[in-house]
Amino acid sequence: MSLSFTNGLTAARPVRGLLPLCAGTAAYLLATFLGDALLHDSDTLWQIKVGQWIIDHHAVPSSDLYSFTRLGEPWISSAWLSQVLYALVYSKLGWAGPVVLSSLAVGITFAIFVWLCEAYFEPAHSILVAILALILSCPHFLARPHMLALPLMVAWVGAMISAADRRGAPSLLLLPLMALWANLHGGFVLGLAVIAPIALIAVWDAAPERRIALIGRWAVFAVAALAASCCTPYGWDTLFAAAKILDLGQVLSTISEWRPADFGSFGLFEACILGLMGLALYRGIVLSLPRILLLLLLAHMALAHVRSIDAFALLFPLVLAKPLAGEEKPAGFARDRMRWPPSLISLFASGAIAVGGWASTLSYVAHHQFAFASTQTPAAAVDILKKRQAKRIFNAYEFGGYLIARDVPTFIDGRAELYGEKFIMDYYTATGGPGVDGLLPLLDEYRIDATLLTPASPAAKLLDHVRGWQRLYADSTAVIHVRTEGAK
Repeated sequence: MSLSFTNGLTAARPVRGLLPLCAGTAAYLLATFLGDALLHDSDTLWQIKVGQWIIDHHAVPSSDLYSFTRLGEPWISSAWLSQVLYALVYSKLGWAGPVVLSSLAVGITFAIFVWLCEAYFEPAHSILVAILALILSCPHFLARPHMLALPLMVAWVGAMISAADRRGAPSLLLLPLMALWANLHGGFVLGLAVIAPIALIAVWDAAPERRIALIGRWAVFAVAALAASCCTPYGWDTLFAAAKILDLGQVLSTISEWRPADFGSFGLFEACILGLMGLALYRGIVLSLPRILLLLLLAHMALAHVRSIDAFALLFPLVLAKPLAGEEKPAGFARDRMRWPPSLISLFASGAIAVGGWASTLSYVAHHQFAFASTQTPAAAVDILKKRQAKRIFNAYEFGGYLIARDVPTFIDGRAELYGEKFIMDYYTATGGPGVDGLLPLLDEYRIDATLLTPASPAAKLLDHVRGWQRLYADSTAVIHVRTEGAK
């Protein structure tokens, strides 16, 4: 009986070893088939434009090239490599390129996630956790640089958590991940920020006689990771640029992706928070103080900024994995789960899954025309403005990316760190605040000759009744007002 049971486990391992690949392929195909939902943020448009500029000039930008309000002022791109990749695939495949590239990042992310979860959970539990993480993070899937950084975030933090669970330190072989992350997206600062709390977990759980040596190893790793994050065309300036985004004050509560989580109506994120609280009370889960602090940090980030919910969804389970499942698994379970099965059957199955996934992609892309969201692309309105040779256009925030893509200088766009807190808050007060205070002085200060706003904008409605301004054009996406002779 024992021999049969052991043989059954051994035989099952190759099949179970394919679980991460199957999960990743499923996530990739789902993201691809829902690909139009990835094309709903105008930042994608200027990201591709910057990437094309980098390719054409064989250099990275160091000053603003796209606005008339900040032209020539210092600005660097902390996501230059992602922008180049998006520009390359867009030039070859149109909008299918960014969709497939982003979907591939989703697939790799969840393959890594399930691979890490499989070290602690049974396959069914790993898939359940992955499905919850996918659903929770899905609203944040957009064809933007942060997508390409998701696999690195999960791999980086997962590897450090695994090292801490073993009461050890991570390998220096992880450092290239940090260097790559720093070139793909400014979110690499999260990877640096969690080193200390994860190191504290390892040191807290280690035997007293090993703690000093372990602190030294983690300190070396932290310093090396900091140095690796500066291996970009901008060097140390990459760190300062990433930190500058977090220093925008009130802007972080104004831009939708930086707003705090809204619990005005019941949603999945609230359900997850309440479910975790219920699970902790039901199971009586006891965690070490450092692990609690790390979980609270991830929860605080998600509550403070909705854009951090995907990090919460993908990293929270990895931090909780060992406390939840460690005591229930036999010795060697994690080690066996992490070993990739070398059988020919597994290799054949892996190849079949990869080929099937790619064939499905080619078939779908050939019969589906991806299109960017019309609400972000006021094509007809911009055609009119270009025909009139308008030079100084006061644009809606969400139209900034499209204007950059059409080589029209912007008043404002998605590069919030370039414009700064005061400028952006003045803009929002003028366009959407109570009574749109300050709109007309702002138009005069910047010598605006035309506006490009959304039909629902309070500013657009105000201009309908202001002497010196005339509505020139309107459709379901945008409204144009131009100065007349009666304007100041």
